Amino acid sequence: MTENRDAAGGSATAERLRPGDTAPEFSLPDADGKTVSLADYRGRKVIVYFYPAASTPGCTKQACDFRDNLGELSGAGIDVVGISPDKPAKLAKFRDNEKLTFPLLSDPDREVLSAWGAYGEKMMYGKKITGVIRSTFLVDEQGTIELAQYNVRATGHVAKLRRDLSL
Repeated sequence: MTENRDAAGGSATAERLRPGDTAPEFSLPDADGKTVSLADYRGRKVIVYFYPAASTPGCTKQACDFRDNLGELSGAGIDVVGISPDKPAKLAKFRDNEKLTFPLLSDPDREVLSAWGAYGEKMMYGKKITGVIRSTFLVDEQGTIELAQYNVRATGHVAKLRRDLSL
């Protein structure tokens, strides 16, 4: 389950997104502080993936896999956007160090992560913690969720995604 704040500042439970749901809108700063919105991708498919922290081993592996498969994804009409709670400066360092060529967006308040069901309770090393749930979504040209995957593995995930999408 994930947690969202309601209008009174309390917490409310958010459902996980499923195919057919409308993708929650977002406008977040990228690594350079420029605002990127989901609406910027209308007319094209976009993979929106959520990861816990830039420059950690698993997140680096996953981001580099997306980077290495970007040509094929783009050729199939699919863009890629990564979102984490990291600040833009950390994202810029991550992008530059790993030569990432797709937008990395900053959600330090975790509002977008929560809206997409990508923040909440998860198991880590046998303990229940609250944090980012590594998740991947394919949003279609009209802004509808076409594919929703939660608790994905960092390693091998892009290859599995390509198989799932028949690429």
